[in-house]
Amino acid sequence: MRSRDDRTTVAILAMPRAYSLDVSIPAHVFGQHPGYRVFVCGDQNLDAVDDTSDRPSHIDVAADIRPTHSLADVEYADIVVVPGYENPSLPIPDGYLKAVQLAGERGARIVAVCTGVFALAASGMLDGKTATTHWQYTDQLRTTYPGVDVAENRLFVEDGAILTSAGAGSGIDACLHVIQSDFGTTVADDVAKDVVLSAARSANEPQYVDGSPSPRAGLRATREWVIENIGSSITVQRMADHSRLSRRTFIRHFVRETGMPPMHWVARQRILGARRLLESSDWSVERIAGATGFGTAANFRTIFRREVGVTPTAYRKTHAAMAVTRSHTR
Repeated sequence: MRSRDDRTTVAILAMPRAYSLDVSIPAHVFGQHPGYRVFVCGDQNLDAVDDTSDRPSHIDVAADIRPTHSLADVEYADIVVVPGYENPSLPIPDGYLKAVQLAGERGARIVAVCTGVFALAASGMLDGKTATTHWQYTDQLRTTYPGVDVAENRLFVEDGAILTSAGAGSGIDACLHVIQSDFGTTVADDVAKDVVLSAARSANEPQYVDGSPSPRAGLRATREWVIENIGSSITVQRMADHSRLSRRTFIRHFVRETGMPPMHWVARQRILGARRLLESSDWSVERIAGATGFGTAANFRTIFRREVGVTPTAYRKTHAAMAVTRSHTR
């Protein structure tokens, strides 16, 4: 349900034992854009956390976070964020589970950060769906809820209206992904800059890599070179030559660092670049096709429609309408 001023309402659950970072990150990221109205919802008659006498000192739990709205206000949310919380083997109060279940039943988008996925699984919302969580908890999630298809070592997973993510850092990527879906790539880029972050990472990027790559094997400079030259002919061999690695070694390191094959990553960068230009410029489709490495306009239209689901022209019209709507909400 939209708020009266037509902004998208985000309800963040301030649950018992919630990690403060997992509450503050979505509040900060969504709060950077005027198209969102952010609530922190909870049972205002319940202490924010359980007894902390036996809690390790390094656990950062939201002891000082107090709800701004009641659980009843979750009913009005378009997006519900379930933060990670300490000891997911312990149940959370029924009122929070019920609020999440009702939100899912009426079609709200649900975003779970880290161990917040356990609350969704406990509610039955993830039965038959794919989800992820912090790598330390994937085995526990799989064992406790065998009806959930647990994706290993993923930043975030989107299955229908439910988006689950790994730790707090990937929670930022998940929030930026939602903003990109709602308002476009350019807006998501601007929000990332406002919170001093790079653009949202792909869902397929790994949470971690086994072992630290040597300075010579680090491929960030090569990825930056590709983006700077995205309109030219990019091949795996050219990237390998730039990185001064053999083709086979380059591919192995690239997949380890990005979670995807090199040309898959290049195609994604070309689509992202095209989306930004469609949203922010008046360039023709032919000019954008050339600037982003698609070659002909016909090839660009075919690939863009396959990957994004609409034609470049339809995408531009949609985001032009979004820009008008945003200007009225400021």
